[in-house]
Amino acid sequence: MTLGFAPSTTEALWPTNGTTARLLEPAEWIAGGIPLLRSPREVVSGLHERHRPTSSTAIVAVLDHAERVTASASFTRDSGTADGWKFRNALLDQLRRVIPHDLRRRAPVRTAVVLCCREEEEGWTDEDGAWMWGLRDACTLHGLRCGAYITLTRAGWQVLGEGRNGRSPALGSRTVASCRQDMATRRATVEPLRARRDVPDGYRHAVAG
Repeated sequence: MTLGFAPSTTEALWPTNGTTARLLEPAEWIAGGIPLLRSPREVVSGLHERHRPTSSTAIVAVLDHAERVTASASFTRDSGTADGWKFRNALLDQLRRVIPHDLRRRAPVRTAVVLCCREEEEGWTDEDGAWMWGLRDACTLHGLRCGAYITLTRAGWQVLGEGRNGRSPALGSRTVASCRQDMATRRATVEPLRARRDVPDGYRHAVAG
């Protein structure tokens, strides 16, 4: 019995442009039939909250059928060369660390997505094409369905190949947890001051003392 997915099927579904850099053009990515995220903002917000990425961060996450994150890993992306082979190896290494492979299944049941952070504005680049190639290949080798490729910049997030985007969260924006912590700190500071103002004049010396 042969385990895994036949390379010939993958090549038929995913045409390559024949370049040594191993990257996918936008049209090739769209033609691959990437499943649409039902709530991309929720996925991006969850990963942003969990990993607190910087401009050099890449995140790979595995989603179940309900788009819940079952595993994720963040690492420093190498933007030196746009080579899908190198990105594939990096993604595969992270996937193997956080979740067992699904190669024994007849068909993938979980989906992997990548969130790539950078300072540059939104728009497709050769590096994006290389990440797409790497994500597709890593998914094949780990028994996962290839999912969305998302970029996060200071302008917001964008699902490449779908045209869906949003302003929040954005690179450098505060997480929900940090906002709640600041609110709790301010509340703890303000409430004692209010209590002191409510004390009658004749008793303020006792409070001050």
